[in-house]
Amino acid sequence: MKRFVIIALAALTMAACGNKEEQLRERAAELCQYIPANGLQEQSKAFMTADFYAVLDTLFNHLPEHEAMDHEWLHYFVTGDGGTIADYEVTGVELTDETHAVATIAVRQKQEDGPADESSDVEEHQLYMEKVDGQWLMSDFDAHKQDCIRHIEINRKEQAVRDAMGDYLVREIGAHYLQGELCVPTLMIVAGEENGDEAQVWCDCWVDWYRVAGDTLKTVSGGNHSGLMTIRMQDGKPVVTAFEQTTDGAGFLPSAKRIFGQHFDVYERMHASQDVRDAARKEQLKEYVSRRGLNVSYYQDYGWDAVEL
Repeated sequence: MKRFVIIALAALTMAACGNKEEQLRERAAELCQYIPANGLQEQSKAFMTADFYAVLDTLFNHLPEHEAMDHEWLHYFVTGDGGTIADYEVTGVELTDETHAVATIAVRQKQEDGPADESSDVEEHQLYMEKVDGQWLMSDFDAHKQDCIRHIEINRKEQAVRDAMGDYLVREIGAHYLQGELCVPTLMIVAGEENGDEAQVWCDCWVDWYRVAGDTLKTVSGGNHSGLMTIRMQDGKPVVTAFEQTTDGAGFLPSAKRIFGQHFDVYERMHASQDVRDAARKEQLKEYVSRRGLNVSYYQDYGWDAVEL
């Protein structure tokens, strides 16, 4: 009788383990629907741990647009390209402890309105799961959450430097122009070097004053300021401590070659391109307007058509 009970208990334990594994497989398959593909679905918040969602939300929705909207660097998130989408299959699941599991996902690309392409390569990825308040949630993908965090930190550091440069241009350069309501600089970074707490940034910058007319920023004044900025950390914040600028007139070319040195060719191509300047100005004006919640859709230089942001 004892032996029968032991065998029965073992069978029940095996069945329970089998059921748990099958439930985890089904949950992993459900979570695959919320792996980011060119964007983060709002409804995915209910299927991710709070910290993982917060990292991805910052990455996709709260970085500057020129950074956040370019997801090519997110190569570790599986997504279709050129009209295809990812087809997921859960091939295995491992319960690492009572509240953590890892699912192995086989991924093949398929046409958006068709079956999976059997000739396409199958990639293997890892979907990390964590049990929170009795519910299994996605906590990571291919163990790259830390990569996302590092990327955010790098971006925030770069943005702090750009903000310091912009503040300097508005305060020290913009003060000498005919003023309007808003002073908005356009920063085009040629090169940068760091040495401890000091950084040198070679840049081609424009400073423009605008007045707001309805939904349009109308240019009041502005000009170009190219050169080398020295930036140092002061009280934990980057601060511009020097700005060596190119000179006007006949002295422009010699001063530009001296200041930009080995970076001169890059600077010259950037400075000579109206398309590059217009694209940078439009992008940074759009970001400025968005960050400040302004009801503005266009900017307009005197004598030119308005440009939509």
